[in-house]
Amino acid sequence: MANQLGLSAGLSEYIRESSLREDEILRQLRETTSELPAGSALQVMPEEGQLLTLLAGLTPARRILEIGTYTGYSTLCLARALAPGGRLVTCDITDRWPQIGAEYWTKAGVDGQIDLRIGDAADTLKALVADEGPGTFDFVFIDADKQRYPDYYESALTLVGDHGLIVVDNTLFFGKVVDPDAQDPDTTAIRAFNTLVRDDPRVEMSLVPMADGITLIRKKQRTEE
Repeated sequence: MANQLGLSAGLSEYIRESSLREDEILRQLRETTSELPAGSALQVMPEEGQLLTLLAGLTPARRILEIGTYTGYSTLCLARALAPGGRLVTCDITDRWPQIGAEYWTKAGVDGQIDLRIGDAADTLKALVADEGPGTFDFVFIDADKQRYPDYYESALTLVGDHGLIVVDNTLFFGKVVDPDAQDPDTTAIRAFNTLVRDDPRVEMSLVPMADGITLIRKKQRTEE
């Protein structure tokens, strides 16, 4: 049985040169974000952003929910995948960082499809369930407070329709998940979350060893359970 291929710096560069289609608007936003404190660590890799666009387009997604906006690189990638007439709801605890991305959303011509919600994500998700009802989203991307992933996950399962796709970022958490000495709250939370999803009979899932770990979760129909 073939094992997971380790990625050398050279192989990583080859993959980027052979597959990445990052345009000038995305590149400018990524470079602007990289100048912020911990900016490079907090934003998604461009390859991951491209994958998000592909996955959301395959759904195809008319309604997308993003939990954790930061400077909006992933927001832009997802907005570009929306089906005609679609809408993306993205939420963050502060507008400090999303306002950086707003300029680039406008440049890309997708600002009118993005609904930015500022405040505690749990409150935003409760409001979405109450106002729009369950099963109203096609695609959910979670990249926010790691210790609250289980709560975001449950809300996402409520909000996503049958066969809807949930994508969760940072599920390898800088590789710390396999370090027995890493017992900080975020790492232990990610370990617990990974076990939760693995054992959840309501979904199909796969943890993909890309970037910082990306877990793909497909909600089953009730007849499949």
